[in-house]
Amino acid sequence: MTEAWEVSYDTQIPNNIGLSSDRRVLKALEKWHPGYIDWWKGSGPDGFLEDLVYLRTAISVDPKGWAKFDYVKMPEYRWGILLAPQVEGRVIPCGQHYGELAWQEVPGEYRSLMRRLIVIQGDTEPASVEQQRYLGKTAPSLYDMRNLFQVNVEEGRHLWAMVYLLQKYFGADGREEANELLKRQSGSEEKPRMLGAFNEETPDWLSFFMFTYFTDRDGKMQLEALAQSGFDPLSRTCRFMLTEEAHHMFVGETGVGRTIQRTCEAMNAAGITDPNDINAVRSLGVIDLPTIQKKLNLHYTLSLDLFGREVSTNAANAFNAGIKGRYQEPKIDDDHMLTDATYPVAEFTDGKIMVKDVPALTAINMRLRDDYTNDAAGGVKRWNAIIKKHGIDFELNLPHEGFHRKIGVFEGAPITPGGLVLSPEEWAAKRDEWLPSKADGDFIQSLMVTVREPGEYAGWIAPPRVGIDNKPGDFEYVQIYDA
Repeated sequence: MTEAWEVSYDTQIPNNIGLSSDRRVLKALEKWHPGYIDWWKGSGPDGFLEDLVYLRTAISVDPKGWAKFDYVKMPEYRWGILLAPQVEGRVIPCGQHYGELAWQEVPGEYRSLMRRLIVIQGDTEPASVEQQRYLGKTAPSLYDMRNLFQVNVEEGRHLWAMVYLLQKYFGADGREEANELLKRQSGSEEKPRMLGAFNEETPDWLSFFMFTYFTDRDGKMQLEALAQSGFDPLSRTCRFMLTEEAHHMFVGETGVGRTIQRTCEAMNAAGITDPNDINAVRSLGVIDLPTIQKKLNLHYTLSLDLFGREVSTNAANAFNAGIKGRYQEPKIDDDHMLTDATYPVAEFTDGKIMVKDVPALTAINMRLRDDYTNDAAGGVKRWNAIIKKHGIDFELNLPHEGFHRKIGVFEGAPITPGGLVLSPEEWAAKRDEWLPSKADGDFIQSLMVTVREPGEYAGWIAPPRVGIDNKPGDFEYVQIYDA
């Protein structure tokens, strides 16, 4: 038995949680709303507040028909609070409370831990909007501009989802945390965002595509783990967020794929067979494959750091409490309490990489990260298929887990993408072979010119195979306001 699928519009905030009858929370959210709009106007897409964008808006949580498409000005987008339907009799799928009925309220003993998990998740949502603030000005097409803005408004809705939980279940502490989510700023020296990858710049569109493929995939894994939570409102919130998150990773995978496709097409047309002849390839106005590999290396490793330390007491406590599970927890064939289980974790000691078994309960982060790597490998395989189809001898690879790490057992370790251990001096000397250099960044920036004619695309990227909402190739996805 489930709740109704439909979303109510009888309050300023669309929702399917009966907000109109919860006056305390409704009032708190309405009080928070103006600050959010101020944040959006000051930190959201720069220069596009008056433009009409062809966006999807959630009108239901029915997976068969949950969204509608229409033109809307982004500040007028109807950000809503949407939870997947409640499942009658749902039980906690892991930890010491395994098999007990899921909680509808936060247990007092887990209040602090639960709040921190929600705040960390919430903090990532506005951070990515801030990181992508200026990208609209160099969009390679109206199609891509629209996809950027769709990602942005949905990250904004995901912030609303976390703020609702804070306002509803954590009282004065939750209200204070909700306000702080609007005060931190990506890259700020005084009040940065909580996780390192969300303070990095997103300077160009290849970075954006890599971010939405790799970093949003971390978001997917975290949401999948939180969707297993014994706290039912959090589980339901994350289950619906995953529906929207899928599009973000689609934007990333197809964006990188289209970049690769255009490069390969240009190489073939020019008769260039050596992908490592970087100057010759760049002279065609496309991004060479070795530089795409460098961008992959950067964004993948930044995303690995988001999983935290491989061995973590905090992660063990969250799992044991039933607050956060593993990826696809119900499909795992074990006791779901990890009483005597172990899990392999790499170590870096005395310049050597070794693997040892540790208690699985403390290796929750490592397991989730391994699931992430397996998931991310699929897109890389599809990118390589594009290269192979064009007859070019080059293969993209995910780098070794120890490469370019700032958190965990490999923090600062001088390990190559292939897993070789170097001296710190050797590693530093070769850094620009593996990670984007300033010259690489300058070249990519030189290609970042905006294209605003419907159906036209910048020369460094191929058109998509199909349009959004099955629209024709020359559809005007963004109607630019001409003052």
